[in-house]
Amino acid sequence: MKVKICGIRTVEAARHAVQCGTDALGFVFADSKRKITALKAKKIIETLPENVWKVGVFVNEGASEIKQIAETAGLTHIQLHGDEVPDDYRSIGLPLIKGVSVQSPKDLEKIDTIKADYILLDSPPAEYRGGNGSSFEWDLAKAIGKSKTNIILAGGLDPQNINEAIAKVNPLMVDVSSGVETNGEKDLAKIKTFINNAKNEGEEV
Repeated sequence: MKVKICGIRTVEAARHAVQCGTDALGFVFADSKRKITALKAKKIIETLPENVWKVGVFVNEGASEIKQIAETAGLTHIQLHGDEVPDDYRSIGLPLIKGVSVQSPKDLEKIDTIKADYILLDSPPAEYRGGNGSSFEWDLAKAIGKSKTNIILAGGLDPQNINEAIAKVNPLMVDVSSGVETNGEKDLAKIKTFINNAKNEGEEV
C-alpha cells in the first residue's frame, strides 16, 4: 500500500514521513491553512530522495501558473482539486491527479470520463476543497477500487480507521492530512502510526 502525507510545511515533518516509509508528500498551493509558497516548498523538496513523489495541490489555478510553481519548487506530480479539466493541464508535462468529491454513486459514475493519470476520491468540500478531516461512505467506492488500479483514497483518514478504509476500497494509495495532525500541526507520532498501519494492512490484503 502506497501512502501520501499531504499538507507538508516543514523539513522535519517531510523527512520524518520519508524515514517512516511514505511514498508521496503533498504541498498545498491553494487557499488552505496548510498553504505553502513555491520557495518554501523548494527548500523542503531539496532535502528529499528522488523516488518520493512531490505533489503540488492546486484548486482552479491556470496551467501556466502551475507549471511555473512546479519548476520552481521541484514538483513531480500535479493534483487538481477544483473544477479543472485535466486535458487543459497536459502542457505542464507532469503526471496529473484529479480530485473527485464523493457524495453519491453518481459522483463515481463520471470517473470513466476523467482523463487523468490518477483519480483521488475525497469527501465533499467544506471550508476548503480538501483537508477537512471528514470521510465519505467508503462502501460507495468498493467497485471502483476493484476495477481500477489508479485510485488514491483521501478524506477523513487517520491511524484508527485506515485499515477499514483500505479493506473496503482497495486503493493504490491512501492520502492523509488532518488525520496526522495535533492542533493543526503535523504530529510525528501519528505520521509513523498511520504509515505503519497502512503498510501492514496493504501486505495482508
